[in-house]
Amino acid sequence: MDNIYLDTRILDKNAIDTFSLNEELLIENAASGLESCIDKHASANSFIIIVVGSGNNGADGLALARRLHGKYNVKIYMPKEPKSELSRIELQRLKKLNAKFIDKLFLCDIVIDCLFGSGFEGDLDLEYQEIIYNMNNIARLNIACDIPSGIDSIGFISSVAFKADITISMGALKLAYFSDVAKDYIGEIVEVNLGISKALYEQDSKYKILLKSDFNPPKRRLQNTHKGDFGHCCIIAGQKEGASILSALSAFAFGSGLVSIIGDVKNPPYHIMNSITLPDNCTSIAFGMGLGDRINKYNFDFLGEIPSVLDADMFYSPDLLDILNKGNIVLTPHLKEFSALLKNSLFGDFNIDYIAKHKIQLTEEFSYKHKNVVLLLKGANTIIAQGGNLYINNFGNSNLSKGGSGDILSGMIASLLSQKYSLLDAAITASLAHSFASRAIKTSYGLEPLDLIEEIKKF
Repeated sequence: MDNIYLDTRILDKNAIDTFSLNEELLIENAASGLESCIDKHASANSFIIIVVGSGNNGADGLALARRLHGKYNVKIYMPKEPKSELSRIELQRLKKLNAKFIDKLFLCDIVIDCLFGSGFEGDLDLEYQEIIYNMNNIARLNIACDIPSGIDSIGFISSVAFKADITISMGALKLAYFSDVAKDYIGEIVEVNLGISKALYEQDSKYKILLKSDFNPPKRRLQNTHKGDFGHCCIIAGQKEGASILSALSAFAFGSGLVSIIGDVKNPPYHIMNSITLPDNCTSIAFGMGLGDRINKYNFDFLGEIPSVLDADMFYSPDLLDILNKGNIVLTPHLKEFSALLKNSLFGDFNIDYIAKHKIQLTEEFSYKHKNVVLLLKGANTIIAQGGNLYINNFGNSNLSKGGSGDILSGMIASLLSQKYSLLDAAITASLAHSFASRAIKTSYGLEPLDLIEEIKKF
């Protein structure tokens, strides 16, 4: 996993203070990184427009224009006079090259967004909204410097934002890249160092982005084994029994030696056991999926002793706070269910729009308060939180936006818990497997839950 940062200015300051760098050198290295990216996508006759703002993101763009001058057909669009000292210095250097400035945007091969970057907060005025709208419609390739303009530090878009095909991340990854709404605007992320290596530039962060290397599937390496070695996962059935069947199938497919559905189910799959009570050898439990009006028919005395997954209707339980206090639980809500979870655990009453904007903050604060549970908040980018540490999975695919996908995930997490994974490791590995399986299915709209189950068998 890699570090992510809400604000990298402290990293810049540390690089300057510790390694005797300066802001001008950081800007030159940023421009060099932009140039390297452009060289991979441009030809000698490429027409490139660089849109520059009045701050240091604009200074990056002006330094880039200087480096590209004479190599490509470069024009600079600068709607406002420079405000930062470095921007003014770079402008004077560029003017000595007789660089070409334009007063309106028109069709080009590549447009480079150097308007705001990581310094943007608040709302765009109408002039900038129109500029960004035009930037989105003039080029075959859109490249953003640091953060696409219009996206703030937490990934919120108030009106319009630059839609990048490539975002050049200066120094380190930003939290803004990984909000749900930003996912359609970031494109490919290319990291550029600013004069020192990643290892020296970065400091440890409580925010992490998950990598493929963090995937740890339940490979069976020993041959002298039996089914009991791989746990007994129990899925509690609800009013909609199909949800429990899907969870049970996914738990079996993801490695549990035994899987039982607990409750009255008419036609369980032949290889899934069915019982009215929890068996003595149960090693993990998942419940809440399709629970419906059966929520008051179960007691939850087993909680805290047996690692469990809570999903769906359990977040509306009046006993939720007592359940959370027992710990040893993974929670898997989507945004609407997260709203119910926050309300019924007496954390706070927030509408879905507020939660969508402040998703990072709320998951972090909730996980601080409930340190003995793991929260997995589903979305375009899934957030997994424990004890104030956040792990983001951005491998997810929109074909997962189907009924049953969440039931599959709950079963997968419960399966890993039955195989003695920790709460956090089970949530991370199951989430990654769920995402990778969705990407292996080559349809944007036709995914069915059973397709996911077939794919997770292949890891």
